[in-house]
Amino acid sequence: MNVKSRMRIGAAVGAAALGLGVLSAPAAFADPNPTTELRQLAGAGSDTTQDVMNGLSEVVKDAGNNKIIASWNATGTTTITTKATPACTNIARPNGSSAGIDQLRAAVDNGTGCYDFARSSRGPVDNSTTDLSWIKYAKDAVTWAKRSSSALPNNLTTAQLKSIYECSLTSLNGVAITPILPQSNSGTRQFFLTSIGVATPGSCVQQGVQENDGRVLDSAGDIVPFSVAQYTAQQNLVIDDLRGAAVLRNINGVAPRTGTALNPSFPLARDVYNVVPTTRLTNATIASTFVGTGSKVCAQSATITTYGFGTLTDCGTVAFRAER
Repeated sequence: MNVKSRMRIGAAVGAAALGLGVLSAPAAFADPNPTTELRQLAGAGSDTTQDVMNGLSEVVKDAGNNKIIASWNATGTTTITTKATPACTNIARPNGSSAGIDQLRAAVDNGTGCYDFARSSRGPVDNSTTDLSWIKYAKDAVTWAKRSSSALPNNLTTAQLKSIYECSLTSLNGVAITPILPQSNSGTRQFFLTSIGVATPGSCVQQGVQENDGRVLDSAGDIVPFSVAQYTAQQNLVIDDLRGAAVLRNINGVAPRTGTALNPSFPLARDVYNVVPTTRLTNATIASTFVGTGSKVCAQSATITTYGFGTLTDCGTVAFRAER
C-alpha cells in the first residue's frame, strides 16, 4: 500500500473513532465534552497522550467541582474554539506534539491566551530560550509493531532499526521490509528516530500516517513505531481499538511489557509531559494542576495507569526549560 492510501486509512479511522468513541471508549471523550464548555486550562498536541489527558480532564476539578482541563484531540474537526475571544475562535487544530508546542508558543508570543498548555510525548528540540517548561507526569515507551502473521523476527536491535529506517537493511527472514513513520509533527516519531540514531529517514520509508494506528500494517513486511501505553489502552478497550493486526515486538531482546504492564526497563522508555509557559509556572491554577507530586494531575495515578501509562515518583517535576 502506498503512503497516500495509508494516510487515507488513518484519516478515516480517526473520523470513525470520533463517531464511535462513546460506544467503545466510555471512560474518555474526544475533545472537551461538551465542546462549548470553555474550561480554565486549554491545551492540545500529542496524539499519544490525548486519551489519558481526556481521562484526567474528567476527574481533575477545582474546589467548586468544576472541570479544569479542556484537552483537544490531535484529530477531528479542522478548527476548534479554545477560549471565548475572537482570536481563539475557529483556530486550526494542532496534530502532534510539535504542532501543539508551536501553537502554545504562538499564543504566548502573540498574547492571545488561546492555549495554556501543550501535550508532548517528546522532550525539547530547541534550547535557544527557556520560554516553555516541560512538566513530566507519566511513563511510556515506544517499540515497533508488525502484523501478527508476519515472518519478520520478533526482536530487532536498535542497530537493525537504524539500518531499516535508513534503508540499508531491506529484508529479514526472506521478507521485504517496508518501514513506516507517523506524520512529521508526531512526538513519537521524533523520539523513535532519535532513540535509534536516525537523523534523516531513507527514501524507502513511507511517511505521514497518524500514529498509534495499527491498521496501516497491511503487508507482512510493514513495521511502524507504536506507543506501548496507547497499545495497552486500546487492547483494554479503554479507548477505541485501532490495533488491527498489529503486535508489539521486542528491542535489544527486551519486551516492552510485563504482561500488560509497561516494562520500565525497556530501552526506549520515555517520560511524557504537559508543556506550559515558564512565566506561568507560578500561576495558581497551572501550579495546582500540573506542578509537584501533590498536583491534581499527579494525584490521579489510577487514571494514568488505566490508560496504559506508568506512574512517576517525581511526577510534576519541571524536566526541561526550552524554546520548543
